[in-house]
Amino acid sequence: MSIKSDRWIRRMAAQGMITPFEPGQVKQNAAGERIVSYGTSSYGYDVRCSDEFKVFTNINSTIVDPKHFDPKSFVDVKADACIIPPNSFALARTVEYFRVPRDVLVVCLGKSTYARCGIIVNVTPLEPEWEGHVTLEFSNTTPLPARIYAGEGVAQMLFYQSDEVCETSYRDRGGKYQGQTGVTLPRT
Repeated sequence: MSIKSDRWIRRMAAQGMITPFEPGQVKQNAAGERIVSYGTSSYGYDVRCSDEFKVFTNINSTIVDPKHFDPKSFVDVKADACIIPPNSFALARTVEYFRVPRDVLVVCLGKSTYARCGIIVNVTPLEPEWEGHVTLEFSNTTPLPARIYAGEGVAQMLFYQSDEVCETSYRDRGGKYQGQTGVTLPRT
């Protein structure tokens, strides 16, 4: 298994692996203001956060249980930025839609700009033949409110290609998060 370069990523994107796709690094918005970069990097792709957020709230004092998750534990926010309360978390999704090839595994890491502010981005690996918008988990580890910007880079996807295709892909197993298009809550 080997990590793939920017040339490989551009070639796979031309085949519909990442939509929409930015072939370079975008570091400014349309108004010329600096933003947290997104697009193709040397050995990965920096994804953007959409403007759809689910912010965790303890207003109902429910127990967080992945087998019996209460959707009322979140407040829906649609905005250009999201404020995550201290020591809390929020869910969002990528702007980009992914179609992972059968011989590829994608691992996501947070961008250093957010990590250096105490904001941790967590995404489970995108398995071979997984497809959808990626649900992003943001943890605010600080005792202060933290801001996440929509339309800007939040995490880097690293692509690992195997020398052979997997025996059973995520699609073959009928994975429960296959084809997700919005911010997706836990399923069992």
